[in-house]
Amino acid sequence: MALKCGIVGLPNVGKSTLFNCLSNAKAQSANFPFCTIEPNLGTITVPDERLNKLSELVKPQNLVPTTVEIVDIAGLVKGASKGEGLGNKFLANIRETDAILHVLRCFDDGNVVHVDGSVDPIRDKEVIDTELQLKDLETLETRREKIARAAKTGDKEAQKTLAFYNKLKEVLESGKSARTVELEEHEVPMMKDMQLLTAKPIMYVCNVDEGSVVNGNAYVDQVREVAKEEGAEVLVIGASIEAEIAELEDQEERVMFLSDLGLDQPGVAKLIKSAYKLLNLQTYFTAGEKEVRAWTVKVGATAPEAAGVIHTDFQKGFIRAEVMKYDDFVSMGSEQAVKEAGKLSVEGKEYIVQDGDIMHFRFNV
Repeated sequence: MALKCGIVGLPNVGKSTLFNCLSNAKAQSANFPFCTIEPNLGTITVPDERLNKLSELVKPQNLVPTTVEIVDIAGLVKGASKGEGLGNKFLANIRETDAILHVLRCFDDGNVVHVDGSVDPIRDKEVIDTELQLKDLETLETRREKIARAAKTGDKEAQKTLAFYNKLKEVLESGKSARTVELEEHEVPMMKDMQLLTAKPIMYVCNVDEGSVVNGNAYVDQVREVAKEEGAEVLVIGASIEAEIAELEDQEERVMFLSDLGLDQPGVAKLIKSAYKLLNLQTYFTAGEKEVRAWTVKVGATAPEAAGVIHTDFQKGFIRAEVMKYDDFVSMGSEQAVKEAGKLSVEGKEYIVQDGDIMHFRFNV
């Protein structure tokens, strides 16, 4: 399931430094705009303590975590919607992602040039919001012209769609993003069909200095206030500190370094987990002597859909799923013990997978 989060932000806010920490792919990182020309793609392991615990109990030959794809997209400037800078390419790259991680500079440092001459995360956020909103308005206008003609002929469906487009237009023209629109049930598929840039789920990543990684700062408070209106999550991270942590190969050194900063885990671990949730994903496990593996499914997936992630034949010939809850497995210590306690359930095609389920599939092809 190749779902992607795109890292966006103005030039020089720390996107590439952050991306370098997230993946082994090394984006060129330099103190000038446009050092990332092509979007860099990294397939990143999602940290999951449950996988390690299952491995301790089962002692498999292989351990396979789940992953998420992160794309580092070239820095954007004012006028991108009209093709300024790397505008059109930038916007096309965002369109291909499923969610957005918007990095905002929330630190003062005279040695790092800001593209607009001063640090102001809200202004920076608005620059990108505006460019994406303008592009969405362009998309909307093209669609609206066609549907308006059909609506004039008395086509009831076209009239419904036009009413929705007008509602969207009003929101975008007021400087708000499409994701802030409260949708009625019949409007959900219409919104999906539009593929608007500002309808994508978003998380704001505040890049701070060392002294602000635990409690944030005044810049972060401003971002939190604005994000609240969108119902968006805010994550605080120190990209330069994460770069230092990434260079430490010894695990004990890493733990000590984090402890000195007052952190219990690297910020990138939190970021990856948050990105996974932002994409509306969850994990189920398969556990056997050959392999303990984490699998990715959308929240709300059925048992046959989960089986299909392993192989399409599993979904086509699905008979049933044998399901154990992670907490039962860990507290009882083995599959056999779970069975003996009567805690293994047999589920059919309607079963909705829960995060952390341990599953075996029976199928016939």
